[in-house]
Amino acid sequence: MTRCFSPIQIPVAVGAFADAEKLVTRHFRLNDDDLRKTRYDVKTLAFLQDHEVKDGAFAHLCQYSYQTPSDLAPNGTQEVHFYRVCLQDNAILDAVDRANSFIKLSPLMLYIAVHELIHVLRFENGHVHFNAGREEKEAEERIVHGLTRAALEPVSHQHLDIVLDCFSTQFAIGDLSI
Repeated sequence: MTRCFSPIQIPVAVGAFADAEKLVTRHFRLNDDDLRKTRYDVKTLAFLQDHEVKDGAFAHLCQYSYQTPSDLAPNGTQEVHFYRVCLQDNAILDAVDRANSFIKLSPLMLYIAVHELIHVLRFENGHVHFNAGREEKEAEERIVHGLTRAALEPVSHQHLDIVLDCFSTQFAIGDLSI
């Protein structure tokens, strides 16, 4: 049976994304509405489609496209991207359980939220192509990890430091599956 967030854990995830929006906005010196203009949502495992589930990851980012009317486009329509952050509750909860209380849900969720929002911004702003090849994706993961650490610097929390240390170890040995 697949583990999903409980009714007590869902507000932790929601709060992490609210906090992450503030941190990302501040770090990249965005206007308050800049991040909100980026079309994205967050779904937990219980609400994901089969193709949105990915083993071995804490979150999976999906990009969807649709056409919208536009007077500026030659054919009268413009392609718009929409991103879905697909939380893999089971992997997140397993990591918290495996860490024997060293990793707490709240700081792990904050790291995941900031990380995924930075991906969304970078894809939307054309810093990297969403469907890039493996090598480019690996390089992008390292870049986003560094940007995530920098965006989280203003947060002083012992349990967040543990999460950051775990990710630093992961990236040092080249495991980019998380």
